[in-house]
Amino acid sequence: PSVVAAALLLATIPPLFFAQDFSQWIMRALIFLVVSCPCALVISVPLSFFGGIGGASREGILIKGANYLEALSKAEIVVFDKTGTLTEGSFTVSAVHPESGSEAELLDLAAHAESYSNHPIASSIIAAHGGKIDTSRIGEITEISGLGVRAMIDGKVVHVGNSKLMEQIGAPGRECEKEGTIVHIAVDKKYRGHIVISDKIKQDSWKAVNELKRLGVSRTVMLTGDSKSVAESVGSLLKIDETYSELLPDKKVAEVEKLLSKKSKNGTLVFVGDGVNDAPVLARADVGIAMGALGSEAAIEAADIVLTDDKPSKIARAIVISRKTMSIVRQNIVFALACKASVLVLGAMGLASIWLAVFADVGVMVLAILNSMRTLKSN
Repeated sequence: PSVVAAALLLATIPPLFFAQDFSQWIMRALIFLVVSCPCALVISVPLSFFGGIGGASREGILIKGANYLEALSKAEIVVFDKTGTLTEGSFTVSAVHPESGSEAELLDLAAHAESYSNHPIASSIIAAHGGKIDTSRIGEITEISGLGVRAMIDGKVVHVGNSKLMEQIGAPGRECEKEGTIVHIAVDKKYRGHIVISDKIKQDSWKAVNELKRLGVSRTVMLTGDSKSVAESVGSLLKIDETYSELLPDKKVAEVEKLLSKKSKNGTLVFVGDGVNDAPVLARADVGIAMGALGSEAAIEAADIVLTDDKPSKIARAIVISRKTMSIVRQNIVFALACKASVLVLGAMGLASIWLAVFADVGVMVLAILNSMRTLKSN
């Protein structure tokens, strides 16, 4: 409306108040209208985002919208889940330490208690057990969120889970000298021993953290439900700035809330996870990134970006693509506005022909579109 009003004033004021030629000023007003057509901006800016999203998808980075691409370009804090994100998520039993009874008996109890769970740790215990699970021995099984499971086996109450679960039932477990995730077992609230589960760090994780720091990400953080010793070991090996351990899902959200309050006004917080428990945090972060291959459906649904091959180094690659896309968007905006402003002034002064006006409209649009196409190439 403001441009149309300006053109109308340009066509009428000089002839009416300064005895100028109507035809000359009407032509200038028409040139003014042609130049002011916003095609270059309206087409090139969305096209730049589409190109950036398309270029990222060719590399296995699925971005669900242009707003997430823009937010990712301002990444300041990157927060990682541990299991399945920085580590392989393929657990194996590395040790069985019974407090009473044999190793086979302890493993048998744990395997039967975990038999209905699809958690990777449960799967590793069942695989290590190797024998047939006798379902007739199993009664009611209750999953205790963030702690473990409670199961009736052979008429006895069996608790299998972390140290917090053991403290809750009054059967505190003992510390283990081996590195790994410790799964404690208690029968009728009497401690029976623990199983050590090992997980490998992804080879790609070192590259991911180093690349993020090279790109200027100010803080890298790891949040995990695992024990402090395991978390600190992984964090130290990967040189992650901050590590928080033994966190239940609600505590992860609380930690992310604290980190959100510490970021700068223009910076964004990125959370990377893969499990069902990560879905609330993925939704709360400025940008949520999920692992697409091993990740749960809940995490993929809640995330804004999905990595199809589960490589954490793709996070840095996504940031590079987003920053390149935003740079091209800004180039198009500045170029289009500068060209149009210049020709608008020349047109109002009678120094621009209709052909120059057409160039300032269609020509600038074509040049901006060609520039936008560079986003299709992610390099």
